[in-house]
Amino acid sequence: MSKRDYYEILEVTKTATDQEIKSSYRRLALKFHPDRNQGDKSAEEKFKEAAEAYAILSDNEKRARYDRFGHAGVGGGAQGFDPSQFTGFEDIFGGLGDIFGFGGSRRGGPQRGSDLRYDLEIKFEQAAKGVETHIQIPRQETCETCKGSGAAPGTSPTTCPGCRGAGQIRFQQGFFTMARTCSQCRGAGKVISKPCQTCRGQGTTEQTRKLTVKIPAGIATGQRLRLSGEGESGTQGGPAGDLYVVIFVQEHEFFQRDGNDLHCSVPLPFTTLALGGEIKVHGIDGEETVKIPESTQTGATFRLRGKGMPDVSGRGRGDILVTVHSVTPKKLSKEQKKLLEQLAATLPEQSIKPHARDEDDRGIFGKVKDIFG
Repeated sequence: MSKRDYYEILEVTKTATDQEIKSSYRRLALKFHPDRNQGDKSAEEKFKEAAEAYAILSDNEKRARYDRFGHAGVGGGAQGFDPSQFTGFEDIFGGLGDIFGFGGSRRGGPQRGSDLRYDLEIKFEQAAKGVETHIQIPRQETCETCKGSGAAPGTSPTTCPGCRGAGQIRFQQGFFTMARTCSQCRGAGKVISKPCQTCRGQGTTEQTRKLTVKIPAGIATGQRLRLSGEGESGTQGGPAGDLYVVIFVQEHEFFQRDGNDLHCSVPLPFTTLALGGEIKVHGIDGEETVKIPESTQTGATFRLRGKGMPDVSGRGRGDILVTVHSVTPKKLSKEQKKLLEQLAATLPEQSIKPHARDEDDRGIFGKVKDIFG
């Protein structure tokens, strides 16, 4: 029986690129892999056939000989197939080898500890000024009794007899050498005959630690602080992970934050807007004075430069933006009503029409000043 054309087997053309050949082989190998088609001899043969074709066409020199001389140019095909090149199966499947239990990495040896996250809520004023606070962190730490070995004092872990310390059991599957995590040591490469009573063989115990966190001025909700080495302890002598403190800043009753700028809205009597004056507003550093010019319109905004939030990097500060708006009194005395009636009588009729303006440069506010002056 004559052998099938390698390009036909991989379902590509003779002009296919190396990437197209690799992608097609990956698809076929996943489709016909024995682990997915147990007991299916036809699928197994197609799997072997695709592997043989890929072994030739993925090698530029062998592919050139095959294109010129056919199967005879590569020793008849199977004779020129070297299964050892597939021991690195992850290179072919792009990290999918673990699905089938091969190409897995050994879990023994030093491993870095896990990172931890802590959500910390602070007051607005603390974010503005910066603060030093303390937090309690539960975490896994190296067992003091066994020093992280997991074995009882006076004993030590021994090499796993199942995998001989490799952490994996290797076996042959067709043309491939594959590996699975050793079930006896669970990939550690060592077994503990007498576990430590304190940590029950885990090598770590849960401890609660009190840590100091320095929060810089200007920090905002969602920003995080990294405390290096304050995560969980590593195993087998590996380094500890890190602790990430995520900040949540409480809302302020007066300010709304926009970057490093602070916005606020201040209600004022219309007489203050008309006549002008000074008002006091709450600021980060205490009370701030805002000068209100004569004839200020409701909705006007005044900027206090450099009085806003500090930049968390320490470079400058934002501004405070004060927006003023007029407030109508809910109750008026007889005298107040009389004065307002006098004001209304002095206003020209067109000044109360939409968008109309008094020809007098002083406008309504000039007349208000005359009445209340």
